[in-house]
Amino acid sequence: MTPLLELRDVRAAYGKITVLHGVSISVSAGQVVALLGPNGAGKTTTLGVAAGTHPVQSGQLMLGGRDMTGANPRDLARAGVCLIPEGRGVFPNLSVRDNLLMMTFTGHSRAEIEAVAFERFPILAKRANQAAGSMSGGEQQMLALARGLATDPAVLLLDELSMGLAPLVVGRLYEQVAEIARQGVGVLVVEQFAAAVLGIADHAAVMVRGRVEREGAPDSELRAELSALYLGSST
Repeated sequence: MTPLLELRDVRAAYGKITVLHGVSISVSAGQVVALLGPNGAGKTTTLGVAAGTHPVQSGQLMLGGRDMTGANPRDLARAGVCLIPEGRGVFPNLSVRDNLLMMTFTGHSRAEIEAVAFERFPILAKRANQAAGSMSGGEQQMLALARGLATDPAVLLLDELSMGLAPLVVGRLYEQVAEIARQGVGVLVVEQFAAAVLGIADHAAVMVRGRVEREGAPDSELRAELSALYLGSST
């Protein structure tokens, strides 16, 4: 089966400093791929390449078997790529409803978008008229996910979903991510902390200094190797 998203031997740089050294990774429909590694490993840059927000120095970005290398973020978004960046990306001074209202550009009505968002995240219905910035971090992340899902993505790119959140909240969010994947969406998740995502991942890749050093099923062998691959914890 052709992957929904594929990076082939991608190199990328900031100025004259190369930060990705031939990264290859793929995501298929219904699959959750965890991209792990320490700060500075190149994980967020990899997502930026996949979303079209960071230029490719060499290599290819494939989407559904089609070469999209060099495509701008708008074209990739129209093709089904949705990036939810670190920091959640909601508008803090707007209410939950107004944050969702902005997604009507997708062609769905306000009522349709709210119905899907509130069914998936019932707490958002209770917070509908509350300023997004006054909600908890977990609730803001739920809103960010709801906004992203309003675009009917084929590929969902998540950057540090667990950042600043309590483990219990993170677990609930990743349960939702797993459910999204079961509906056929390909999900690429960047995480520094392996334990947050390995429970739902189908495949994992570990980046160190801009290279994928290890990848495979998130089994006990991979977990045992994590602490040796970078300064972190597999638990």
